[in-house]
Amino acid sequence: MPATLSYPGVYIEEIPSGVRTITGVATSITAFLGRTLRGPTDEPITINSFGDFIRSFGDLHVDFPLTYAVRDFYLNGGQQAIIVRLQKNAAKSKNVDLKLEAASAGSLGDKTTYTIDIKGITDDVAKRYGIAKADLFNLTVYENPGKGRVERFLNMAITSDAGARRLDRVLKAESNLVLVQKKLDGTPDLITVKPTDSTPAEDPVDPAADPTKFKKFTGGADSSDLTVKNDIIGDKNTKIGLYALEKVDLFNLLCIPPDKREGDTLKEVYQEAMKYCTDRRAVLIVDPPAAWGANKETAAATARDGLSGLNLSSVEARNAALYFPRVLQSDPQREGQTDTFVPCGIIAGLMARTDTNRGVWKAPAGLDASLSGIQGLQVNLNDAENGMLNPLGINCLRAFPTTGRVVWGARTLRGADQLADEWKYIPVRRTALFIEESLYRGTQWVVFEPNDEPLWAQIRLNIGAFMHNLFRQGAFQGSTPREAYFVKCDKETTTQTDINSGIVNIVVGFAPLKPAEFVVIKLQQMAGQIEV
Repeated sequence: MPATLSYPGVYIEEIPSGVRTITGVATSITAFLGRTLRGPTDEPITINSFGDFIRSFGDLHVDFPLTYAVRDFYLNGGQQAIIVRLQKNAAKSKNVDLKLEAASAGSLGDKTTYTIDIKGITDDVAKRYGIAKADLFNLTVYENPGKGRVERFLNMAITSDAGARRLDRVLKAESNLVLVQKKLDGTPDLITVKPTDSTPAEDPVDPAADPTKFKKFTGGADSSDLTVKNDIIGDKNTKIGLYALEKVDLFNLLCIPPDKREGDTLKEVYQEAMKYCTDRRAVLIVDPPAAWGANKETAAATARDGLSGLNLSSVEARNAALYFPRVLQSDPQREGQTDTFVPCGIIAGLMARTDTNRGVWKAPAGLDASLSGIQGLQVNLNDAENGMLNPLGINCLRAFPTTGRVVWGARTLRGADQLADEWKYIPVRRTALFIEESLYRGTQWVVFEPNDEPLWAQIRLNIGAFMHNLFRQGAFQGSTPREAYFVKCDKETTTQTDINSGIVNIVVGFAPLKPAEFVVIKLQQMAGQIEV
């Protein structure tokens, strides 16, 4: 009722409807872990295109398989990725003239140059900033002159009274290429004499034309080979390595390409990552060991015999999927030569494409699941070899005469027939993870509400509306909502003991769509029009 009824008349009061819309979460945000040319380390960065990746982490590099996996992700329909750059013993490029250093470790900084311009400063500008004109300068930074980015910073100073235009503050806030070096005590190492180098006030010409006018950076070094424990798995408490993803609100797929192109991601990394994906309601995409496809004639048997050696069959394997074999691609960094690459980025992009076009409940496999950007497969499997691997939970990549290269399997690593796991199929598992994450986020409002029938009715209303919307999109089996899903929250699920303990229990069930993995066509010859 209104707070005060003081005069005769009509009072208007708005009554809450009790509707709290539950929004479905994203299903194909993909996290990548590995080495890159540049970028912040152990810090997850969200990108939305391969162009974003190049700007933040550098281009393709023959020594860093992660760069190719990210490219493959976007070639095959990926939309949003999270990059965690890992490194070991990498050094930043430095220059002693202005005590500048590259913004991130790696040899790419050695290609950076800069110029200082003190002729372009006018008296009005100096007066505006309250600094003597001789103390101001413009700074232009070139990354890989003629090819990379250019950053220009106007009206800079290194004096203690420079305020907001002090060099270290401006570069920290605005530059992606350089920073001011720090002293041992952590303070910026600003030089005490003014810059004397000078170039024309207008934009300078290509640094390659007159290199004597441009200061260079040296000493940068790329990351050494990563170690399993310290560099890749990292530490959850300090949020480094794999656990840098603790800083991320949500990711759905995880790719950890090998540290070296010809190498493998070690099983210890996959085992830890698989457990972490279970905690985060994500799916790990596992690449096959290089040795499985080394001998084309015995590849299927090698994969069959080598699966148990990965030790990826625990309960957490419900959140992992393995694809075999590796793929053949043209490498622009090696004059277009064909080489072998892991398929994890391709598979993640394909899952994203399938989610967009059909929904997370559609298996990312079949004739529509074409592999873009490849020239072939490391091994061309036949039906018999496919039939040897599929019952073990190894998803095969196949090449067919008309349709080309496609994904021809949709099982999790708990998908072996002998395990008889209820989460045998990837689309079933991913649908469940999608519902779990959506409901987890969409029911936070329930916490601390009065635990009685009005609350239970609201819960049934809102979760039921969410599940019914999925039913209308074709996410479940059944021709009616009653056959497709149920939501139960009442005095049967939440007893008085639960209420006294501050617990409300919600039971949600759904009938998942399972892929038509085996299509059986029965033919019978008619005997003609026989009349008896």
